[in-house]
Amino acid sequence: MPFRPCLPSLVLASLLLASSALAVAAPVAGPGVSPPAEAASAPAAGPRVWLVGPAGAALTLPEVLRQAADGDVIELMPGNYTERLTLVNRRLTIRGLRGGEPARIDGEGKPVDARALWTIQGGEVLLEDLEFRGARSTEGAGAALRLDGGRLTLRRCRLFDNEHGLVALNQPEARLVIEGGVFGLAPKVVGGLHHLLTVGRIARLEVRGVRFQQGFEGHLIKTRARENLIAYNFIHDGTRGGASLEIDIPLGGVATVVGNVIGQGADTQNPVVLSYGSEGSAWDLNRLHVAHNTFINHGWTPAWFLRVHRDKLPAGTELVAVNNLLVGGGVFEWTNEGRFEGNHHATRGALADVDTYAFELPPSSRLRGAAADLRALGLASLLPESEFHWAEGLRPLDPPPPRRTSWSPGAFQK
Repeated sequence: MPFRPCLPSLVLASLLLASSALAVAAPVAGPGVSPPAEAASAPAAGPRVWLVGPAGAALTLPEVLRQAADGDVIELMPGNYTERLTLVNRRLTIRGLRGGEPARIDGEGKPVDARALWTIQGGEVLLEDLEFRGARSTEGAGAALRLDGGRLTLRRCRLFDNEHGLVALNQPEARLVIEGGVFGLAPKVVGGLHHLLTVGRIARLEVRGVRFQQGFEGHLIKTRARENLIAYNFIHDGTRGGASLEIDIPLGGVATVVGNVIGQGADTQNPVVLSYGSEGSAWDLNRLHVAHNTFINHGWTPAWFLRVHRDKLPAGTELVAVNNLLVGGGVFEWTNEGRFEGNHHATRGALADVDTYAFELPPSSRLRGAAADLRALGLASLLPESEFHWAEGLRPLDPPPPRRTSWSPGAFQK
């Protein structure tokens, strides 16, 4: 019978080979700080790929962070990683191995002094296919991720059961991009106001193809960024979700909200679904565009689908709301001053199947093809190019906008 090494042997062998083949730089203080000067001055040899495992593996994440140079890629094997890390002015890609069990950054639900599981402080970091869970702090405001300057991109990451999912601090040049993934399961702490995504005064926020669900008292998305693009997401609290607002943009700025499912649960803490300008304006340019979204109210109490706080915003603040589908009881145009075209109110029965989250219009719907022609209205830039694809992510429209001649209100065109 031929010899067949078992899987643990293969994994151990690969880690030992990786450990022996990679150059080891001098260690530095702390698990995630800047690389040593020797590494920075070494001749460029192209990015290296490091394969690491949880505690007990041949190479662990804190050890590799001491050795990795800017531009390197760090791959995390499945398992739980409990180290609290701070990356200072690093340029790195850290990613989990796709398929199977996740690489889980686990706070284990234990309150500690640290404000976040991982903190990104400057630099440019890409995080892919990681799960962040159980962040707690002794102050009651523990975050899975904390952005304190620089550029952070998340792709297909999942953030569950954290006091706050991701917190971006006030850093006027910082940028945050989130593509795919899930934010959910806010702890049910009365008075905690735990938001799934909290963004301070940064330069730009982009959120695409992300699923937000199961908040509690806090908001699903709260952003004070100068520029905001919230596109093709499933921002739906669940039929019994207990969040407050689904989207809160309290300081104005430039905001484009296009192609999203935005659903408010029956147990919401606040009837407002999308709020803009509740704290006035911190920016010199203020503009809100809301196009081709499907708003859903699962409660019996009428929702305030859109609330723009004109009394707190500068004169001339632009509001354009076009081709949105408003499902369930609620107000939209009546309480706001702006440009409204092609928006339609409908009952839950107008959608394919609300109970299974099939929020598209059925083939026989009278609303199919009933959207306004945004090209004729000079608003072609608000035509959707993609739509949310369950359970996370997005898919391009087929045919795309240049060849599509008929449009329906709401987030789905198929």
